[in-house]
Amino acid sequence: MSTPPSPSTQPTGSSGTFNPLRQFLRNEHLLLFALAIVIGVGAAYAAIGFRKLIGLVQLGSFGTASESLASTVAALPAWQVVLVPAAGGLAVGLIVRYVIKGQQPHGVAEVIEATAMRAGRMTAREGIAAATATVISVGTGGSVGREGPVVHMGATIASLIGTRLHLSRSLTLTLLGCGVASAVAASFNAPIAGAFFALEVVVGHYALSAFSPVVVASVAGTIIARLHLGDYPAFVVPVRELVSFAEIPAFLLLGVASAGGAILFTRSTLLVRTLWNKVPAPVFIRPAIAGLAIGAIALALPEILGVGYEATDQALREALPLGLLLVLLVAKIGASALCLGSGMAGGVFSPSLFIGAMLGGAFGLIAAMVFPDLASSQGVYAIAGMGAVAGAVLGAPMSTILMIFELTGSYEITVVVMVATAVAALVTRQLAGRSYFHMLLAARGVRVEEGREVGHIGDIKVRDVMTQDIHRLPASGAIDDIKRLLASAPDTDIVVVDEAEQLVGMVGFADIRDIAFENEHDPSLTAADVATRSPVSLLADDDIATCLRLMDANDLRRLPVIEGDGNNQVVGVVRERDAVHAYNRALVTARRESEGGG
Repeated sequence: MSTPPSPSTQPTGSSGTFNPLRQFLRNEHLLLFALAIVIGVGAAYAAIGFRKLIGLVQLGSFGTASESLASTVAALPAWQVVLVPAAGGLAVGLIVRYVIKGQQPHGVAEVIEATAMRAGRMTAREGIAAATATVISVGTGGSVGREGPVVHMGATIASLIGTRLHLSRSLTLTLLGCGVASAVAASFNAPIAGAFFALEVVVGHYALSAFSPVVVASVAGTIIARLHLGDYPAFVVPVRELVSFAEIPAFLLLGVASAGGAILFTRSTLLVRTLWNKVPAPVFIRPAIAGLAIGAIALALPEILGVGYEATDQALREALPLGLLLVLLVAKIGASALCLGSGMAGGVFSPSLFIGAMLGGAFGLIAAMVFPDLASSQGVYAIAGMGAVAGAVLGAPMSTILMIFELTGSYEITVVVMVATAVAALVTRQLAGRSYFHMLLAARGVRVEEGREVGHIGDIKVRDVMTQDIHRLPASGAIDDIKRLLASAPDTDIVVVDEAEQLVGMVGFADIRDIAFENEHDPSLTAADVATRSPVSLLADDDIATCLRLMDANDLRRLPVIEGDGNNQVVGVVRERDAVHAYNRALVTARRESEGGG
């Protein structure tokens, strides 16, 4: 009698070698942690490369790669100031015409749409086209932001990895959040704000399953950015102090004013887009015309070109007078609306910060005139306005509050930023109903809330609710056998199969009710004769929505589940009550997450 080999002498085949790897891939928490680091690093390098490319294009266009563009442009000849943005707009228009086939260059709105409607699926073509168009737009002076396309790039990297690994919808969406968090954190050197922006705007909830990997990715992105760009925030905010908490009413009013600025900005952008759609000019010409108009405005106000961080810094340092603050506020709203509404690639984050800083700075100067002994410095109001407008436009008040805190490091200032931002977000929601991104999606007929619910329903598969406790009867089976089965268990699932075990149909009490209580019946009757033939069947990978739709269309209360691929062998049965219960559970989960309940 032979004995089995000891563990030390067991053969080490390929299955044994890769067993730890398989176990790792099956552990969702470990897999997410590892992928969060990979995506965080990849998105950060993409953000850094994106910024460098903008610098190179700007160097060729205006002779400087610095973000202090206005100072350089002021000394350039008028023809260059006017024609460079126009040429950049034409280049973007050609990309729109020939690469993305007339679509708007993608940004945060498309990431939200992919999360809600397409299970997080995005293509490399869209990401590269959006990034290229934005590099040209910002590098040639377009009055747009660079952060939206960076967010799209981070999400695209995450989506490609999730798709390549064939991950589930929920895991893929969490990875999208990781890419977004890292991109924002690397852009602003703000890891907390990056994580919360991803959770607040893209993922849509704060469940622990998503929170941990998103935080890891945000930290990874911040580390990479600091290694290559240094530990410097996007804005250098001078030390500012709040004079008195008696000023809180003033910051409440600033929140209302900021909501007005945010609504004016978003509505102006959508209005320009609507008006352009009524003009018979070719779509690819629109960004060039907008660029020409921006260049003409820049002859008098070069601060509106590009991301505008130089003027934003000046407002925070209290270096701009009231008149110029108000002029720049109006000019930036108009310039950004022209660019974004015409189809020029770019985001709204930087314009929102610019508009908020100008509005807040002007508000602070006016407050000081009215209450000279109580009012804090102009810079405090500029900081609060910057957070309030950005939070209202983006629909992300928590993220912008945290970003301001990371920039200032001041609890006192953060308190008034919270007040102004909360009021701005509330007023904007009441008057406008939604953020800029949701407005864009709504204009295309996309309702994100419904998409999230559909996504959760799509997560529930037939295999999750079907029962395998079924009785199989041959097609030649006797009627008495059916009677006995139904008498012992009236709700039992009886599947009729042929000699090859292929599906013929199903039998229930309704199929034999005419003969159920007869002692004698036609002896030639078989199970195949009384069965409800089942041309309608399901596959285990079908979702619950498909199941319920087929049941309703065919007036059936249960459906067989088959192997598929030409094999009609039955693997289970789905009952209507089980499918409805799973459907309702998915809706409750989606709505709880949309309310922030995780």
